[in-house]
Amino acid sequence: MAMLSREAIETLGFSSVGENVQISDRASFYGADRIALGSNVRIDDFCVLSAGLGGICIGQHVHIAVGASLIGAGKITLSDFVGISSKASIYSSNDDYSGEAMTGPTLPGEFTNVRHADIFMGKHVIVGSGSVILPGVTLEEGVAVGALSLVHKRCEAFGIYVGNPVRRIKERKRDLLELERKLIVSRQE
Repeated sequence: MAMLSREAIETLGFSSVGENVQISDRASFYGADRIALGSNVRIDDFCVLSAGLGGICIGQHVHIAVGASLIGAGKITLSDFVGISSKASIYSSNDDYSGEAMTGPTLPGEFTNVRHADIFMGKHVIVGSGSVILPGVTLEEGVAVGALSLVHKRCEAFGIYVGNPVRRIKERKRDLLELERKLIVSRQE
C-alpha cells in the first residue's frame, strides 16, 4: 500500500487535515471539501468516502480499513479512536425499497424517496468487517459491532452488538479509557 505525501493529501481539497495523516493512493474521495480529517488518521486501499451536504468529520486516531465505505448526504461523524474494519459500509442515505418510489441516482428527486439521516460514532467505537450501518444510527462511546452485522438502531455505550439485525450480547470492558488517559498524559510530558 503506497501512502500519499502530505502535499498530495493537501491537493485533494479536504476542509481540514490534521498531522500524521496516512491515505492510500488507492482510496477515493468525493466532496472532499466537506471532509475533515483529524490527526493520526489512516485510510487504507480501496476505501470510498463520498460526502454529501452533511459532510464527514473524522476525529483523531481513526483507522478506516481496506474497502470500507462512508457514503451519503447526512453527516457522518467518527469520533476519536474509532476503528472501521475492512469492507464495512456506513450509509447516511438510503433508497426507499417499498416500491412506492423509484430508486437510483440517475433519477430526478421527485421520483425517488431517499432517506437521509446523520450517523454518529462516539469515542472508541469499533465496527467489524462487512458490517452495514444504516442512516440515523448512533453508536455511543465504546460500542463494538461484530463482523457482518446490520445496525439499524441506536447502540448504547460499551455494549457488544452482533447479528442481522443487530442485538446486544454483552458489556464491553472499559480498560481502554485508562489507556487513553495514559496516552494523553504521556504526550503532555
